[in-house]
Parts: sequence; C-alpha cells; structure tokens
Amino acid sequence: MTYQVLARKWRPKNFSEMVGQTHVVQALVNGLDQDRLHHAFLLTGTRGVGKTTLARIFAKCLNCEQGVSSTPCGECAACVDIDAGRFVDMLEVDAASRTKVDDTREILENVQYAPTRGRYKVYIIDEVHMLSTASFNALLKTLEEPPAHVKFVLATTDPQKIPVTVLSRCLRFNLTRLDAPQIQQYLAKLLTAESIEAEEEAVLLLAQAADGSMRDGLSLLDQAIGFGGGKVTTADVSEMLGSLAHDHIVKMLTLLFAGDAAGLLAQLDEQARYSIDFDRLLQQLAESLHRIALIQQLPGYADENRPGWESLRQLSGQVEAEAVQLYYQILIHGRRDLRLAPDPRSGAEMTFLRLLAFQPAGGGSANLDTSYADTKPTATTAGPAVGQATTASMVREPAPVVKALTPEVVVPVASSVDYQQRPWNQIIEQLGLNGAQLELARNVENVSRENTVWQFVIADHLENLASAPAVAALTAAVSALLGTKVTAIVTTCAASKRTNQATELQTPAAEIARRQSDKMSQAEQAIKDDPTVLSLQQEMGASIIGGSTKPLSSS
Repeated sequence: MTYQVLARKWRPKNFSEMVGQTHVVQALVNGLDQDRLHHAFLLTGTRGVGKTTLARIFAKCLNCEQGVSSTPCGECAACVDIDAGRFVDMLEVDAASRTKVDDTREILENVQYAPTRGRYKVYIIDEVHMLSTASFNALLKTLEEPPAHVKFVLATTDPQKIPVTVLSRCLRFNLTRLDAPQIQQYLAKLLTAESIEAEEEAVLLLAQAADGSMRDGLSLLDQAIGFGGGKVTTADVSEMLGSLAHDHIVKMLTLLFAGDAAGLLAQLDEQARYSIDFDRLLQQLAESLHRIALIQQLPGYADENRPGWESLRQLSGQVEAEAVQLYYQILIHGRRDLRLAPDPRSGAEMTFLRLLAFQPAGGGSANLDTSYADTKPTATTAGPAVGQATTASMVREPAPVVKALTPEVVVPVASSVDYQQRPWNQIIEQLGLNGAQLELARNVENVSRENTVWQFVIADHLENLASAPAVAALTAAVSALLGTKVTAIVTTCAASKRTNQATELQTPAAEIARRQSDKMSQAEQAIKDDPTVLSLQQEMGASIIGGSTKPLSSS
C-alpha cells in the first residue's frame, strides 16, 4: 500500500479533531446547528493552521447524507468523497495558479446550476489574494448575491491584498498560530497511535521548530522518523534541525552567567562542527532566558510540558533579573542582525561577545533600559586578554533619570573640575542625549557656570524646545556627568536682555552649521579646480549644475 504522509493521514475529519481555533469552530458549529449560515466566509492565517481543513469539514457538514449539522457522519458517500477531494459539488481552486479573469469566469459560469449530488455547491478558493484585479471584479457580483445553493469559502495568508469590496461581502475569521504545547501534545498523541518510539524533548524541539504551523510540525515529524530509522530521538532531531539539545543550552548559559568567555566560545566552536543553525541557536538561548525570567518573576511558575525545567530553575538563581533582560535583548537583536553579518558564524560570535561585554549596573538596582543599540559609550576597558570579557560604561537617554550601565573595571574619563572648563559643544558629546533633549542642548549657549547653577540662553523663536521635561532631562544628564546635583536654567534672548538674533548665540548648532557651510564651500571649490571638470568645461562647454555639489561627508 502506498505510504501516506502524516499531514494527510492525520488531517482532522470533523470539528472535534481540530487543534486550537476554538473561536472559529464555535462560530461555525453554532451557525450550522441553528441554520444561520452566511453565504461567503474568509479564513485568514499563516500556513498550516487549518484553513483548508476547516473548509472541507464545513463542506461535509453541509452535504452529509444524514443532514446538515456540525457533526457529519464521515461514513456516507458524500463525506468519504469530500475527504478524498473528489466530491463533484466541492470545487477547490488554487488562486495562485489561476489568477486570470478568464479562469475566474470559467469557474463561476456553472454557479447558477443546481448541485449534481449534494445540497450545496461549495467553492473553496485558496490563496485568494493572488487573484488579479479583473478576477476580483468578476467575482464580486456572484459573491454578493449568490444562488441559495452556493457557499464560498475563501482562504488567504495575506488578507491585506484583498480588495475592501470583497472583504465587506465576507464573514471573516482570523485563525491564530498554534503554540508549541498544542503542537507537542498532538504530535505525542499521533506517535502513540502510530506506535513510534519518541523522546519527549525531541517532540518539543519539533513543536518549536514548527513555528505555529501544525502542518509544518507533521512534515518535520515525518522527516524525523525517516532520519532516525523509525525512532524519534533528541540527538537525531537536534542534528536534523541544526539545533542544540537542552543540556547544551544549559551549559552555554552557565558559562555566560559565569563570564567564561573562553569556555563559551569553545562551546560555540564545538557545535559549529556539527553544522549548527546559528539563528536557531540564538533563538533557543533567548527562549530559555524567557523561561528563566518567568521563574524569577512568578514564584512557583513551572511548565511541566518542558523537559529540563529543574535545570532552568537552578540557573535562575545564578543571574540577576536585570541581566536576564539585557541578555534577552542582545540575543533578539543578534538574530535580527545575523543576516547582515559577513557570515552566520561570525554574527553569532559577535553576539556572544556582546553578551559578555555588557553587564547591568549596581547588582541589578539600576533602572535598566535594555535597548542597548542606542547607547553611547563613555568609557571602555583596555583590550581583553585571552578568555577574559570586557565591560563598557554607557549613559542612557535621561528621561528624566539617567539610566546607565557601569563598568566592571572603573576607568577615569574626567573630573567635574575638567568639565567646568570644557566648551559646551564638547560636553554635549558626553551626555548621551537624543531626540528633543539633544535638540535643546544643541540650540542653547552656556553663558555661565556658577557653583551648581548652569545658565543657558536660547533664541526666542526656539523657545518651544525648552519644555519642562527637556530641561529636566538636561539637568539630570549634566548632574550625572559631573557627579553632583546641578540646576540648569534656560531663558530666552529677550528674557536675558539680549538682542533676538539667533546668529549671535554661540550654540553647538550654529557651530555645526558653520562647519557644514565651510565644507560645502571647500567641496564647491574643489570641483571647480578639478582638472577633469576644467577639461570638460573647456573642450565640451560643460557647466556645473548649481546645488549639485555635496561634500563627501556632511556629518
């Protein structure tokens, strides 16, 4: 007998066998049992979540020889033929391969005729968003006023591409992605029924790799059974998926929490020999950190479906909660940047080095902002020796409290006395400001620094920049930089009895504008003096288009 893949063999035959999608199933069951059925349904959701399966079950409910109900018999000729996909009054159309208007007209030309065998003609149009505009227009009239014996079930993974005119004529159901425990339980049930030996952790790895799609989970299980010669083991599944077994993940996290750079990179090197999927590795580490964070914040929390739960509980006591949040964000950003790296392995290595380089301040007492990508380093240690990690001190956006990461090795930058003498445009670079606070700092002149009171002046027409939150943030940033409380006072030119001329203020913004102007003048002169340009002008009568010259760097 020909082998049938698990995804087809174990496709649900009735609503009770469906995994998840309770909100959709309940609506369809009530509609069928109460004889309150819409003529057109739109099922949306990612691949493999049950759109086509629901459509076929719905067709059986309408055409079962025992009568219309939410529980088809599954044994009559109509039910058997629908399950086999050969029922003459159920038309399944792949819109991705039949996008032309002529195809749509050919499909719809028999809508007016009564069903051949069943009570209803059921049109199932998969990936309906692939239809052309003309095809949608041809479908509209029939979709709005179909004959009483016709039902439409449209399925799509991209509802945004469907015209509003079509959406308004359908009853829409959004199918959700299945979570890993749902897929894991279903796969375990299937394996038991098929009498296939499987390890619990291996099934979990398959469920996680399915990424919310039951069909993908079943396809992966088929592959795992073949790969393992009839058995599903953690080692085989890990090798097949390019992922790591749970004990290897625990070992890597233990090395990370201990700051053992040499050991962590050695582990990465060892796993790279087995063709590890680096994106999958970072995903597994982030998933374990998520579980650790739940354990830390929710006493007594446990996920009995997850193997190795006790090892994660033990790890949760070896690391501060703030560090877990920071490590999680670094891994998430590392996955995002992996495709931009020279190669996946070097991208993973840089992510690991970043994990080792940054640590939260004050043993977890700091107000930690884990968006490390926007930080500006103010002090770094010297280069690391082999097997040692470096740390960096970074000042965060003060809004209004300065958020910081402190160094493991304290390095001097400058004393408050030094800052008292430094120009304002140099001090700004050390404040770590951005957004509205940075605009305020760039557009003020620092006119005095008496004791702990710093006076600033801003042009009258820019007074809106000196909002209370922005001034408070500026005050906090300067105070943090000097290591003492400073009061920042910002007044307008008029209030300070200065003429209202922005050009008279010695602001960092004015300095930047002057530099850019100088660069532009130099660039224009360089173009005019360029031998090639001069040659083109003399020999061909060429001219330089005004405003087309730009400096190589305008930062």
